Amino acid sequence: MSAADDITAGRTSLGIELGSTRIKACLIGEDATEVLATGSFSWENRLEDGLWTYALDEVWKGLQAAYAALVDDAESRHGIRPRTFGAIGVSAMMHGYLAFDEAGELLVPFRTWRNTNTAAAAEELTGLFGVNIPLRWSIAHLHQAVLDEEKHVPRLDFVTTLAGYVHQRLTGEKVLGVGDASGMFPIDSATGDYDQRMLDAYDALASERLGRPVRELLPRVLPAGAAAGTLTEDGASLLDPSGALRAGVPLCPPEGDAGTGMVATNSVAPRTGNVSAGTSIFAMVVLERPLENVHHELDLVTTPAGDPVAMVHCNNGASELAAWAGMFARFAAASGTPLDDDAVFDVLFREALEGEADAGGLLAYNHLAGEPIAGLAAGRPLFVRSPDSEFTLANVMRAQLYGVFGTLALGMKVLEGEGVEIDRMFAHGGMFRTAGVAQRFLAGALGAPVAVGDLASEGGAWGIAVLASYLAHADAEDLGSYLDRGVFASASLAVADPDPADVAGFATYLDRYRAGLAIEAAAVESL
Repeated sequence: MSAADDITAGRTSLGIELGSTRIKACLIGEDATEVLATGSFSWENRLEDGLWTYALDEVWKGLQAAYAALVDDAESRHGIRPRTFGAIGVSAMMHGYLAFDEAGELLVPFRTWRNTNTAAAAEELTGLFGVNIPLRWSIAHLHQAVLDEEKHVPRLDFVTTLAGYVHQRLTGEKVLGVGDASGMFPIDSATGDYDQRMLDAYDALASERLGRPVRELLPRVLPAGAAAGTLTEDGASLLDPSGALRAGVPLCPPEGDAGTGMVATNSVAPRTGNVSAGTSIFAMVVLERPLENVHHELDLVTTPAGDPVAMVHCNNGASELAAWAGMFARFAAASGTPLDDDAVFDVLFREALEGEADAGGLLAYNHLAGEPIAGLAAGRPLFVRSPDSEFTLANVMRAQLYGVFGTLALGMKVLEGEGVEIDRMFAHGGMFRTAGVAQRFLAGALGAPVAVGDLASEGGAWGIAVLASYLAHADAEDLGSYLDRGVFASASLAVADPDPADVAGFATYLDRYRAGLAIEAAAVESL
């Protein structure tokens, strides 16, 4: 069968992921490794009244644009415009706070994962539950609204994530995949549902102020492969205002970007993990056993199948690195020899390979926003050197690349202290496109092999498309078996083992980085 036959017959799976800078759509065929078409839309969060947000009108504008671009791409490649699919999946940035009243009206602007105004709530809930509750979790946002006696709280009827909101508008179902749900409220992996002990504890604390049990405000939790509703007529019109898209397509449970990253990198088994680098950077490590202690650096979430995962989430990823690359791109253009973005990154990354293993005494902090792991309430990107530092372009770029991994490495050291062992990490994100550079430095930072593969090139949009395709296989095999057998059996991976010189050099850099956080704190206080 040709790709055009698959598209015509609807033997395809559509994945849509709303990332922090791009909304991306990805279409796969019966062979999940074959990407048939893609589409995307660029967008940015905004700081309004001190809180990071996206307008919901922009959500639908972006979804429609990404979907339309995918349909055009399918026609360009295969001569056919899709009108139906075998399955659809929606994924988005995890956490945050989307609060609605009984009529389905948004009560306050969408509060994203990037906000750090929930410290009081997170601290109280961490003590109440006995597990770390990060600032960005939905329950922290909800409880902060309760503590602040916000006017909308008595009118609350439903709280969800961005993926849960889009899915609900497409299907009418108030559900969430367990991986995304684990960023709303702690999950009991034994039941695959919200932890009942913690639900009861929160109700004892806040139900009078909320007016109802907290479970009634949260989406129903579903594992990967569960039926999660079908595309309604209204949902089809929302996604495709042209009217060509047919209703009735089944949808998989909506997931978060962490879960789709695990799928896209086949990192759902114990002792495996992945690192996703974009506007934020985070590592996910599937656990063999529960952690012994509570650590503010670690979130306990789950795979899309509900297995326990330790997550090191950093609010700041590669944005500052991209800003430096943009400056050099402008220099190239001003000099009369313009280079495209990919060429600029390639030149700068390869120059970094010539740098000293510890970046020559230079320090780069990528903190555009607050960073809880580093103890920073706000961001101040800094580049720091001493008079005797080796100030070369190679060292500058190595320091910038190391800086992307700095806060992440602090969190991973905590996992190491818990005795967690990692057989392999899989890396994905745009900064790994230049072969053998960021991948090599990450292996040195983690002291573990790091794999990069072509299958993850479409990222979470491909991952949620794979989860959608899993709907047809869930009765026959578990998610891990499906990925091993049906998706990654013939995958080609490039693996970088940690170079001893890089390991030692990054360790020196990290010691300096940790000590220099006092400079960052002073900058936050003073600037």
